[in-house]
Amino acid sequence: MKYLVLGLVCLAVTEGLIRVPLVKKEDIMEERGLLKEILKYSQYSSNEVYPEDLVNQNNMAYFGKIGVGSPPQYFYVHFDTGSSTLWVNSVYCKSSACHSHPLFNPRSSHTYHTHNTPFSIHYGTGSLTGVYGYDTITMGNLEVKNQKIGLSKTEPGSHFAKPLHDGLMGLAYMPGDETIVDTMIKEGLIEEPMFAFYLTGHSQRGSEVVFGGTDPSHYQGQINWIPVQRNSHWQIVFEGFEVNHRSTDWCSNGCTAIVDTGTSMLECPPQYVHSLHSMLGAHSGGSGDYTFHCSRVDSLPTLTFVMNGAHLHLPPSAYVLQSGSHCKSGIKASSKKSRDGHPYWILGDVFIRNFYSVFDQGRARVGFATLA
Repeated sequence: MKYLVLGLVCLAVTEGLIRVPLVKKEDIMEERGLLKEILKYSQYSSNEVYPEDLVNQNNMAYFGKIGVGSPPQYFYVHFDTGSSTLWVNSVYCKSSACHSHPLFNPRSSHTYHTHNTPFSIHYGTGSLTGVYGYDTITMGNLEVKNQKIGLSKTEPGSHFAKPLHDGLMGLAYMPGDETIVDTMIKEGLIEEPMFAFYLTGHSQRGSEVVFGGTDPSHYQGQINWIPVQRNSHWQIVFEGFEVNHRSTDWCSNGCTAIVDTGTSMLECPPQYVHSLHSMLGAHSGGSGDYTFHCSRVDSLPTLTFVMNGAHLHLPPSAYVLQSGSHCKSGIKASSKKSRDGHPYWILGDVFIRNFYSVFDQGRARVGFATLA
């Protein structure tokens, strides 16, 4: 009987959530008949070559399906807490990067309108220009009307030329940027002003993002909350970093971190990345990559982030990325040594995948809980 009661409680708690299943690259490519093309990267390269640092996100990025317009035109977009713009590939785009994607046609949507305001965005791994418009966004049974959305016009380089990247949904904590969560809150479409990510491992399905609360079936115990700075892309300050349960003193005066679902790796301040891998017994490949002996992964040290008094542990199974007999480090150097006077980290999917991760706009905080 107690299990039945618990099940009914969980059902009641999660009934008002807006769920968006997140799928991996191979699932979408199989749906589109492109699975075999994943190894033919050059086929999707752009002639408009720009000097960009391309990150291999194979098996490490998560995408969800959304509808744009009325009637909806469907796209797989990357849900990204590290940026604030929602955009999709459009018929206005003539770059070769757009040739292998579905393209949004605003003329086919009777709810689309625009003031023709241009935009330009530069990411760490890609850039684009376009024009802003407003239309209805559909996610499951939810309709978000009059949402600001970017329509791409140019996508130089080759990052967005790969068989995915139909677009990107920016979920950064930047009040005033008209993110889709801002619109949900303003229009009273969600019960609580928050969203949460549950990311499964490489061979597992079931990843999702939920809007309007949390799903207790995905985590156990309490959620450990850390304050974030407003207008900061979910930036936190944490007080400690340990290797094998021993303090490194790297964060004795605080470390800054961005909690970023749009970054695949765990990014460490560059002044510490070599020392960290030396402590872990990794081998340097000479180009910023580090590898491990796969037979020794289980005996590698645990990494611990001390955040607002909580000790969040990252086991070696989380930071070592294994593909067959090859074991690569999921840790790389961040783009800058410090931010706001503190050593700078980016907590990407390597970190986020190990916790139930909650983004609370109403109380300006992020939370991490142990997975169920």
